[in-house]
Amino acid sequence: MSARLSRRRFVGGAAVAGVALAAGCAHEDDDTFGAVGPAEQFTPPTAKLSGTLRILAWSHFVPTYDRWFDGFVRRWAGQVGVDVTVDHIDLGQITTRVAAEIYAGRGHDLIQYVAPLPQFEPAVLDLTDLVREANRRWGPQLELCRRSSFNPATNRYFAYAPGWVPDPGNYRRSMWSKIGLPDGPSSWDELLRGGAEIRRATGVQLGLGMSQELDSNMVGRSLLWSFGSSVQDAEGRVTLDTPEAVAAVEFMTRLYRQAMTDEVFSWIPTSNNQGLVAGRLSYISNSISAWRTAQRSTPAIAADIDFLPALAGPAGAVAAHHLVHNWVIPKYATGAAAGQEFLLHYTANFAAATYSSMLYDLCAWPSRTPELATWLQRDPFRADPPGKLGLLVDAARWSADLGHPGTANAAVGDVAGSFVIPDMFARAARGEVSAAVAVADAAAQVRSIYARWRARGLVA
Repeated sequence: MSARLSRRRFVGGAAVAGVALAAGCAHEDDDTFGAVGPAEQFTPPTAKLSGTLRILAWSHFVPTYDRWFDGFVRRWAGQVGVDVTVDHIDLGQITTRVAAEIYAGRGHDLIQYVAPLPQFEPAVLDLTDLVREANRRWGPQLELCRRSSFNPATNRYFAYAPGWVPDPGNYRRSMWSKIGLPDGPSSWDELLRGGAEIRRATGVQLGLGMSQELDSNMVGRSLLWSFGSSVQDAEGRVTLDTPEAVAAVEFMTRLYRQAMTDEVFSWIPTSNNQGLVAGRLSYISNSISAWRTAQRSTPAIAADIDFLPALAGPAGAVAAHHLVHNWVIPKYATGAAAGQEFLLHYTANFAAATYSSMLYDLCAWPSRTPELATWLQRDPFRADPPGKLGLLVDAARWSADLGHPGTANAAVGDVAGSFVIPDMFARAARGEVSAAVAVADAAAQVRSIYARWRARGLVA
């Protein structure tokens, strides 16, 4: 079950106080791209720290972020006298690695993932006191992040969620202008009509996955919510088997048949990014990372990419978050105290994290990034036009967590990890079963998952 680490850093060393952050950059190999970002702040820990801290973090989609993070950890380690190891690992390997370490009862003290990990709740520390301290310092946590890390059935914070990433629509303005929609589609119906017309005229397809990967999970939930269905209700009852869910699956089948090809059934998380940058997709649902890549590799395409909020459906306009950062501390951790102090230090400096990620990561405590609206409306990393990211100022308003309209829990995490929702859409789109059968089978699978976790007392 072990996973190969993509890169490893051993960090520690001399204290560096009040360091001015060298900006992350849109040109991944050019650290001079962009102005100097926020200075780092240091607040001494509440108690003396010592020993070691082992951190496992994902390999960020924006490479400049990892370079900043490693240096940030090194400076903090020198300031507090802790020896810190940072391991970066590919996104697709993290859950397997976490399971292996928890099973073995040894490994990293502090683990970061980009989606909720409630299925590991019995094996990780309750971080309620940490969240309360953060709320005391910086005000209420963003609800989307709170709901992604808190289990009301056990009244425990199974994770600490200091940041998140929106999932806007990314579209090619020139292609949509030619069919009379220069501002892109505003609804799922316009996406179908316009996407089909663009494909007929140019051969360029839409980029909505139905595969066992992150983006397919998110877009499937967005479509369900917009049609008035969901995996669960606000109380955690399974609600998938509804006429609204069948209608959503039927709609996705039409999208596939009129505006996509069968490659969407075998996508990995980078497939839609690569397709958009290569000019082979007219619309994807994703973060801003593909566009940032295009700024470096294909500036003409980057200038033509624009962004949209959640698409409207019969029941409203709701988009799943792209990522939500969940940090967990396994019960075996010997560096738990240092880990919690580091997370407070990290949150206090989230403006630097946002800047070094080129505005990819947003903070769960908005007071920590007071300049965010200015950055989004006048991108410091050379957006063309500069206000291209302005719609993300209120992204939390049209975004939801995976448990919507309830909260994330172990069953929600299991459903996501089992890819029940993208499989449901794919079976109907490929014509293997009807939409009604696909929904009924998926609902039965979801009910079984919920029953298993309810028996363990982790779902209300």
